[in-house]
Amino acid sequence: MKLVIQLLLWIVIIFLGYMVFNAVYEPIKFNKVKEKRYAKVIDRLKDIRAAQLAHQEITGSFEKDFDKLVRFIDTAEYTLTQRRDSTVLDEEYKKTYGVDQYKDIVIVDTLGTASVKDSLFKNSTRYKDMMKVPVDGVDAQFTMDAGTILKNEIKIPVFEAKVAKKVVLFDQDKDLIMTENQVVSVDDVNGPFISVGSMTEVSTSGNGFDNYGGDKDNY
Repeated sequence: MKLVIQLLLWIVIIFLGYMVFNAVYEPIKFNKVKEKRYAKVIDRLKDIRAAQLAHQEITGSFEKDFDKLVRFIDTAEYTLTQRRDSTVLDEEYKKTYGVDQYKDIVIVDTLGTASVKDSLFKNSTRYKDMMKVPVDGVDAQFTMDAGTILKNEIKIPVFEAKVAKKVVLFDQDKDLIMTENQVVSVDDVNGPFISVGSMTEVSTSGNGFDNYGGDKDNY
């Protein structure tokens, strides 16, 4: 009888030890998976942002359709210019006052064009898949929207691309995902989405980009 009790006690001790270990180890494992996947997702969002900024620079607006954005990258070109200072005779001043007066101007020379694709992605074709969430086992695309918002009676182009954290962390502990969705921190990705841009604010910043994906969020 004593042996049975001792055996049961050992089973309870081992079980409790396992539970304690799991309680400590699961969040550690979760964070490792999260950091690796977030870095990949944010790198992809940075590609989307780079493409969108090129589109806005050339066309004056952002694009909500991924297929059209890919076609833009394939075909669009930057106009290369050079600015130089010059001094010219102010004809209006001479006409008004009868004396010569010179004024400073800036002359913009067009030097040629450069491919958007080569400028942003060089020899890589990764932009063709930028709509796909880059996580093994996930068959999903980023949600993207674009339009304008009114600021001081001026329509300003905006865009946003995002994916839910629960999609990126699809195979992880549900309770840990719920906790992750509530994160509010300067050192992490806040809220339930990993995103770039905004449809309500004039911003092309990314959520948590300073801490994931390699380089800093300099936009």
